[in-house]
Amino acid sequence: MSRYDLAGRTVLITGAARGIGLAAARALAARGARPALIDLDGAELERRAAELGAPWAVADVTDRAAVQAAVGELRDRTGGLDVVIANAGVEPPAASVLTSDDSVFERVLAVHVLGSWHTVRAALPDVVQRHGHVLLIGSLYSFMAGPLAAPYAMSKAAIEQLGRALRAELRPHGATAGVAYFGFVDTALVERTFAEPAFATLREVMPAFYTRPIPVRRAADAIVRGLEQRSARVVAPRWLVPLMAARGLIGPLDERFSGDERIQEAIRLVERSRT
Repeated sequence: MSRYDLAGRTVLITGAARGIGLAAARALAARGARPALIDLDGAELERRAAELGAPWAVADVTDRAAVQAAVGELRDRTGGLDVVIANAGVEPPAASVLTSDDSVFERVLAVHVLGSWHTVRAALPDVVQRHGHVLLIGSLYSFMAGPLAAPYAMSKAAIEQLGRALRAELRPHGATAGVAYFGFVDTALVERTFAEPAFATLREVMPAFYTRPIPVRRAADAIVRGLEQRSARVVAPRWLVPLMAARGLIGPLDERFSGDERIQEAIRLVERSRT
């Protein structure tokens, strides 16, 4: 597809009050896009929205009704949504599966998996109508083992699969989807993770480059490039690319699979049967 011009496009971002979400909002605004922000922290979100002159709404992404209401409000205020970035996330304390707190484990899955689903589901009619793009925030844990971080790794693997399915399903509509695979990014979330004694021990046995955080602006710039190119995969830092390739050849086949007219017709048949 040709370059996707972001100027004038409305970009819905969850988890937008800080970290990657806020940095992406700033980078997108600099490109002429119109960020529309959702976060659970209303006070911080209001400050950041004022900084950007952006519309905003408070919602817990695990609450489907709240997300639907927030997306509906932002749709009404902006006239429609072109792009959705499902970015909201949390980090669990280091724990083995054996010793995990059930409520913490399930909260991580709820925020990442159900939160991404709620966000995408609420915004998808707009994205389809406006031939836009969906970006899901994955991780190196989407495809690598996550000892002491099982719920985080599980959820990021699930997010990858949602993104890959959407990539195929949106093609008949002239819309697209992608997944961002980030290593460690210099955010408060990662800072808290690194402060965990158990994770500090893990870092001692890992190659230094593996856990060296990249600046949050670098992640945001990668997001902007990925949106402009309608990329299936946004990757930062670049050393993740050979690791992703090493897990097999299935990923690169996605484009051929989703581009097959027979697959697209099957998607159309299913959608027609349910409308």
